[in-house]
Amino acid sequence: MAEKFDLIGIHHINLLVRDLKTAKQAYRDAFNVEFIDEALPERGVLTSRFSVGESWLVLIEPIAEGEPMQQLRERGEGLFLLSLGVAQSGQTASIGSGMRGKVSKIRKGISDWRVADIQVGDEPRGQLQLAFCQTD
Repeated sequence: MAEKFDLIGIHHINLLVRDLKTAKQAYRDAFNVEFIDEALPERGVLTSRFSVGESWLVLIEPIAEGEPMQQLRERGEGLFLLSLGVAQSGQTASIGSGMRGKVSKIRKGISDWRVADIQVGDEPRGQLQLAFCQTD
């Protein structure tokens, strides 16, 4: 039987925004938050995040063509994806076995987070993600 993922919490939630500066100001006006800014050129986005307890809320501004830009055009601002934290490091050989075609290749996200898209049942691909535990 294939290994199942051990959920440990909501790792982060990504929200698409048209303008990062404007969005950050709106969040500052509503909450006492400190932002961490980081570009992710391989995904064509600028990001700014803040902690919400043990989770992160990540504002994503697409600056180049790719999935985030396409989703912003099609759906507008708002929820882009939910990332579930899992106990596995992602280096385990059995990760994704038995779920062929449903878990994408693990890639590097902001702050060297190791993430992979996952499709559960008939949910749209790209709306749910796994964030693997750091091993170092």
